[in-house]
Amino acid sequence: MRSAIHATFGKPDHVLELAESPVPEPGPGEIRVRMGLAAIHNHDLITVAGLYGHKPALPAIGGSEAMGIVEKLGDGVEGLALGQRVAASGLSGAWAESFVASAASVVPLPDGIDDETAAQMIAMPLSALVLLDYVGIGEDQWLIQNAATGAVAKVLAMIAASRGINVVNVVRRNEGVEELKALGIGNTVSSATPGWQDAVRAMTSGAPIAAAVDGVGGPSAGELMSLLGEGATLVSFGAMSGKSLEISGGDLIFKQAVVKGFWLSKIMRTAKPQDISRWMSELVRLVASGAVKLQTGGIYPLDRIAEAAAASAAPGRSGKILLRP
Repeated sequence: MRSAIHATFGKPDHVLELAESPVPEPGPGEIRVRMGLAAIHNHDLITVAGLYGHKPALPAIGGSEAMGIVEKLGDGVEGLALGQRVAASGLSGAWAESFVASAASVVPLPDGIDDETAAQMIAMPLSALVLLDYVGIGEDQWLIQNAATGAVAKVLAMIAASRGINVVNVVRRNEGVEELKALGIGNTVSSATPGWQDAVRAMTSGAPIAAAVDGVGGPSAGELMSLLGEGATLVSFGAMSGKSLEISGGDLIFKQAVVKGFWLSKIMRTAKPQDISRWMSELVRLVASGAVKLQTGGIYPLDRIAEAAAASAAPGRSGKILLRP
């Protein structure tokens, strides 16, 4: 079968290439899925670069999330049928014509969820949903997040709205304000505009901001911290700047603030089955109802994997880059 492979770690658009790989065989409790569409996530590219929290054995097929059609059942698999449409995340080797997934982890897809949405509906949306629970705030409270045009941030804002949680969205470009507005996401400010922190204070009418989600790192983390109320929580979700968090000791001490990190894969390892089931049920409901909308920035065939990786890494992209066989 054809697959997108990297034999070394490095810049994704340099090291990824199309190659032939053996068709994988599902083991007990597993299924093989014929890939329909697969997503390219930032963490996939970071993994290919060799900079993520784990390194796959080389040569490796890239990709961690995809949707497709069940084409083979492993021993002991029940509740799934050949030809059924499913989505899966947490995969190894999603960027291939076929991939293997744990039967217990795949999500059967209702007809109301199209393929482009299904291919990206778990990893980033699930991160957003679990992140809201992890932050621990509720209805009528305020949260602020930067990197707000990112996939997780957009979904977090949508899910928060469905729960009655107020979100301030900080973008780096003035154009980002209109981009979020087009998705029905308000309360957006651009950090490129002088005095944007005062605009945030006016937006909340002086109400305390109970939590912040930082996806940038560096001084941006400190900017969010300066806007938080007493006893608030700042969650480090990413480090787009590549810099360590720069936070005022005074803000941390006198606000009695809490700073903690979030990594979905580690949380999922210890999550209770009933919690995972609850998260997935809410996610499917929100996506199927249209309360959560996911954007596609382009679809590339596997034989253009280097071009697709470059497009995914390009700034200003409005939607997820997908791969097709």
